[in-house]
Amino acid sequence: MNSFDVVVVGGGHAGIEAAHAAAKLGSKTALVTLSVDKIGYMPCNPSVGGVGKGHIVFEVSALGGLMPSLCTKTYLQARMLNTSKGPAVQGLRLQIDKFAYNKLARETMQKLPNLTVIEGQVEDIILKDNTVQAVIVSGKTINAKSVVITAGTFMNGLIHIGEKKEKAGRRNEQAVTGLSAFLKSLNLRMGRLKTGTPPRLLKSSIDFSKLEAQDSHNLEFLFEFGGHKVVNTHPCYIARTNQNTIDVIKDNMSLSPLYSGDIKGLGPRYCPSIEDKVKRFPHNIAHQIFVEPEGAECDEVYPSGISTSMPLEVQEKYIKTIVGFENAIITQAGYAVEYDFIFPDQLKHTLELKNINGLFLAGQVNGTTGYEEAAGQGIVAGINAHQKAAGLEDFVLSRNESYIGVMIDDLVTMGVDEPYRMFTSRAERRIILRQDNAFGRLLEKAYKFKLVDQDYYDLVKAEAEFVKNKIIELKNTSGAIAKIESTADERELHEFIGIDIPARVVQTIIAEIKYAEYLIREQKEIVKIKKYQDLVLGDHNNYKDLPGLSKELQEKLFKYKPETVAQASQIPGMTPAAISLLIFKARMSNV
Repeated sequence: MNSFDVVVVGGGHAGIEAAHAAAKLGSKTALVTLSVDKIGYMPCNPSVGGVGKGHIVFEVSALGGLMPSLCTKTYLQARMLNTSKGPAVQGLRLQIDKFAYNKLARETMQKLPNLTVIEGQVEDIILKDNTVQAVIVSGKTINAKSVVITAGTFMNGLIHIGEKKEKAGRRNEQAVTGLSAFLKSLNLRMGRLKTGTPPRLLKSSIDFSKLEAQDSHNLEFLFEFGGHKVVNTHPCYIARTNQNTIDVIKDNMSLSPLYSGDIKGLGPRYCPSIEDKVKRFPHNIAHQIFVEPEGAECDEVYPSGISTSMPLEVQEKYIKTIVGFENAIITQAGYAVEYDFIFPDQLKHTLELKNINGLFLAGQVNGTTGYEEAAGQGIVAGINAHQKAAGLEDFVLSRNESYIGVMIDDLVTMGVDEPYRMFTSRAERRIILRQDNAFGRLLEKAYKFKLVDQDYYDLVKAEAEFVKNKIIELKNTSGAIAKIESTADERELHEFIGIDIPARVVQTIIAEIKYAEYLIREQKEIVKIKKYQDLVLGDHNNYKDLPGLSKELQEKLFKYKPETVAQASQIPGMTPAAISLLIFKARMSNV
């Protein structure tokens, strides 16, 4: 078998979503991975979801993706973040048994119809007239109509532990050099990024009685459409650094390759190493450490929040200063890894390279960080790789209809200058783009592109009709709307609206009622921006000191120099109110 419709390079979270989507849609698909045993592996934090990130996973679920079902079968603990805030910014987060997830992902891919898993390294990609023809895998030619590269941290990967360096994509796994050489030969703009992990600790060597137990939540749904009675089986804990910890790190800062100059790649601003936290936030002594299980049967924990590239002896020293970790044993040293990436503004919204037909990129190779961001890109790239191979229309998600659309639009229009991470604040329409309504808002597109079947379509349509009728019923019930608008306790509201109604559906009803005026306003803003999207903004100096426009947005307008309202609306942090100001100013200037 040396000819496929779609070849996916890499078996991480972007790769398995891409391969799963293409194969499920009917493309003869190959998944090429360095190690079959590492398909769907979690090298960093063994969790999925969170605020913003969880929204992406719900959308992957709505598009028929794989990650949500793997999570349902392998989670250890479930929590809903931001419950003190409105439903638009809440986020489901699951602690995962990384070993069970990895095993289930591998078994699922190996059994998937239309998919062949190939163990090997892609050394080159053959083009003709700027169109993909084939890939070279461990010296063998495999013909392909579309190729999706999801190389993660493997392209020219370099691991750092103090002064020690090792060419690897992950610890004890080889780096990939051929793909970087190929992409550079296309004269693509490339750069270096950096991420890292904390040291792993022996669970039995930790005194958990000294740590703060982290609450789990007894939820009634996870990332999939149907309800699920959550059973939390493994607790998580919180530890904290202290002055002694900070002193050890400060005293050894020169030994960190992050500050010695050995590391050139840019690290994630929102998930910095512990030495970076100490440097950047000198007045913060008690940095939180989330102590999380790696697996149900594993005597090893992941201390999230203290990733590092310090020498092992320094790691051992500062770990023992932390209350509860006095006798902790490091089972694996923390490390930083540098890797090549492609500046993503060279991609289309389909995640296909602008100048190469049939070549798609997804995941960390595009400058993102996180399993969830990778999965969201992977499913879009996989769908489009299939569509391309079959000669069908492009699949594109807009930023007004999905968080995945926000992410891809940010990447391909604004590019990145640091690893990209999803937050709800990146979505201008976050009141519309909630996790509870992901299935309904993406249903028609998922059905049109044959990502979901008729039975699923009918179920989601029935749910939408039920929600609509229930809201009408409540509006006609004296005092019902006032009670919903004034009550913060969702459990109390669940009982009031109907205890027999699924919890996620109740959340949708609550959100539609509480956000009713805002939702109308948001829809009007969408129509307004669409109407004026081609309006030319003119001289960017005209917006300096514009009343009502923040200094930050003035600086961003000057930096990015958008030519039209549509381009300005894509600038991160741009608000609907700011866009209205720009439209008003531009119209006045054009009079």
